[in-house]
Amino acid sequence: MDKLTVGVVGAGGMADYHVEGFRMAGAEVVAIADFNTQRAKAFAEAQNIKQIFSSLKEMIESAKPDAVSIITPNKFHKPLVLEALQAGVHVFCEKPPALNAAEVLEMKEMSVKSKKTLMFNFNNRARPESQAMMNYINNGKVGQINSCQAIWKRRTGIPGFGGWFTTKALSGGGPVIDLLHMLDLGLYFMGYPEPEYVLAQTFNDFITDKSFKGPWGIPDVADGVTDVESACHGFIRFKSGQVMTIQTSWAEMIKREEVSVTFQGQKAGGMVQRLFGIDGDDSTSLDTCEMYMQEAGNRINQSIITEKDEAMGRKNSAANFIRSLQGEADPLNNIDEAVKLMKIIDAIYESASQCKPVKI
Repeated sequence: MDKLTVGVVGAGGMADYHVEGFRMAGAEVVAIADFNTQRAKAFAEAQNIKQIFSSLKEMIESAKPDAVSIITPNKFHKPLVLEALQAGVHVFCEKPPALNAAEVLEMKEMSVKSKKTLMFNFNNRARPESQAMMNYINNGKVGQINSCQAIWKRRTGIPGFGGWFTTKALSGGGPVIDLLHMLDLGLYFMGYPEPEYVLAQTFNDFITDKSFKGPWGIPDVADGVTDVESACHGFIRFKSGQVMTIQTSWAEMIKREEVSVTFQGQKAGGMVQRLFGIDGDDSTSLDTCEMYMQEAGNRINQSIITEKDEAMGRKNSAANFIRSLQGEADPLNNIDEAVKLMKIIDAIYESASQCKPVKI
C-alpha cells in the first residue's frame, strides 16, 4: 500500500504536533499552506516539507494530498473543511470543530456527501492516561458513570489581548470553546450521552487585565477586540439521568492551573488530572490517574501508571487519524460526537446570556 500523503493548512503552534503524528503513523507530509508565505517557508524548512502554498485550493490542485489538516483560527474551520471535503480529501481539523453546532452539521453533511472522513483533534482522548482509563471503563470495571466533573481552569492564562483568541467573531468565545477538552473527555468517558439541558454562568472579570496574560498564545493587538468570557461554571443534565459539572477559565482566583476529569460510577470512580506549578508550563506538571473502589468493605485507591506524554496526546491523536484511514485503528472521535459537543457549548453560552436553564 502506498503511503498516505498529507498537506497541512496553517503553520501555527499546533502544526509541529500534526506533522510528527502523521509521520509516526507512516504518512508522508507533502505540503504546507499558509497565507503568510514567510511563516510557511520557515515551517517547511524546519520540518523538511518540500512544497509551499498560500492557499488550500492551490495545495490540493498541485500537491494532490490524500488528506489535509486544518490549523487556523476557529472562524475558518468550516469553510476550509467544506472546501477540502468537496475536493475529495479527508480532513483532520483542530479543535473546536467550528463556531457552533449549525456549522458542524454542515460539515457532517459534506462529509457524508463526499464519502470522506472528517475527524477532530480532541487530543486529550489520546493521552496514555485517558486510554488506560477508557480500557477500564470498556471492560465494565466502572459501570455507568452517574456524575462527572470536568475542569480546565487557569489563574493567569489569557492568550493575548485583541487577537483572534479574544475576538468572538473569530474564535466563537473564550475558555468555554478554547478549553473544551475536559468537557469532551468527560463526555467520552460517559459514553457521549444525549444532553437534555444546561445551566451555566460566564464571567468576564480580569479579561482586560494584562497581569492575567498567559505564557503562551499570540501577540497583543493594540486596536483589537476583546469581547469573550474569562471563566465559566455550569451544569449539564443528560437524558439518561447522568450529570456533569464544568469549570473552565483563562483567568480566575485559584491556586494553580488544573486540567482534570473526575467521575463517579456505579462500580468505581476515577480521575485523570494534570496539575501545573506554573500556568502553561508542562515542565512543572504533575500527572495523576487513579481509580476508587470498595472491595470486601475496604477502600481501594488504585494508581494507574502510564508513560508520560508531554505532548498531551497531540501526536497520538494525529497518528490515530492516519491509522484509522489505513484501517489499522478505530477512530478516536466522530462527527456526531462533535455535533453533541457543540450543541452543549451553544447551550452554555445561551444559558449564560439568558440567565436561565436551556433545553437542548
